[in-house]
Amino acid sequence: MKKVLCIVLCLIMCLSAVACGKSSSSSDTAPGNDNTNAQQTVYTIKLAYTPGNMEPEDSPDIMYAYTFKDYVEEKSNGAIKVELYPSGQLGSASEVIQGIIAGTVEMTIVNLSMLNTLYDKTMVLSIPGLFSSVDECNDIINGNWGKNLSDEVRSVTGIRILNMTSNGFRHFTTSNKELRTVDDAKGVTFRVMESPVYIKMVEALGAKAVPMPGSEMYVAMQNGVVDGQENPILNIIQDLTYEVQKYLVLDGHVASIMAFVMNDQFYNELPDELKKVIDEAAAKALVNAEEVIENKNNEGLEFLKEKGMIIYEPTPEELKEWHETVFGPTQELVRTLIGDEIVDSLIEEINNYRK
Repeated sequence: MKKVLCIVLCLIMCLSAVACGKSSSSSDTAPGNDNTNAQQTVYTIKLAYTPGNMEPEDSPDIMYAYTFKDYVEEKSNGAIKVELYPSGQLGSASEVIQGIIAGTVEMTIVNLSMLNTLYDKTMVLSIPGLFSSVDECNDIINGNWGKNLSDEVRSVTGIRILNMTSNGFRHFTTSNKELRTVDDAKGVTFRVMESPVYIKMVEALGAKAVPMPGSEMYVAMQNGVVDGQENPILNIIQDLTYEVQKYLVLDGHVASIMAFVMNDQFYNELPDELKKVIDEAAAKALVNAEEVIENKNNEGLEFLKEKGMIIYEPTPEELKEWHETVFGPTQELVRTLIGDEIVDSLIEEINNYRK
């Protein structure tokens, strides 16, 4: 009798353990919307970006992330949870991109050039001197030409580009000498993004390129490892570059492009109604981010002057020399690396747009 009683007690304990295990996994589900005991899967998006310790009104990255999170969590009725990882918490931009491909990170905000080594045809948008304005750039990258490029990126890399936008033209800054003409750049050491096009651009100026992640840039400038860098006005403010750089030349060599990307497999595995929520959230977040870009770029130069930066605006002749010096060598490099077809198609698209 005692043996029977022991067996019964063991069975009761096992059944209790199984019940507890099911209960503890409920964090992966959320209540349904039909007021029943039905439960739905909860999808988690880890969204990583570089800026931190800033208000959304001061950073398009942060504004995009906050807007996206709020919209998705509200409109999905709790079916999607968005976790924000600012300040490079999940690694450098290149490391996070690898996480997107591997599926360990669902979403990030990066400069489009970070995709150059993954899908080399994206290099075409890094050629200096292509675009005449931010509006022209945005209309091209968000039109049919840009959508075709995004489709190719997705099919080759598994990275879905939700949307793109230009956050302004990139300019050179230095800590030790003022740049006015191309000759002034000779011998200067510049931090650049990890892209062959940007390396070639700096070398064409007779300067030295030091590729490194953006997360390491501030300390490198602070310690004199590099003399300068290149970024749009908004990033010079956002990255606190003005604290360790004294001079800024408004040469506007490249239209900087932000890309808001997601792991494509994660997106495709969502139910259709949640895909719609993601698409709507991305569109709303982009509008809010572009408002920040416009506001900060309009106010940026005065802010930088107040912070003590010496800003030089090249004459039309000097500006032409800046662009011509870097355009030829970089275009030649890009054609060598990815062929003529993609370069010619973009130039044709721009020319048709201007007509």
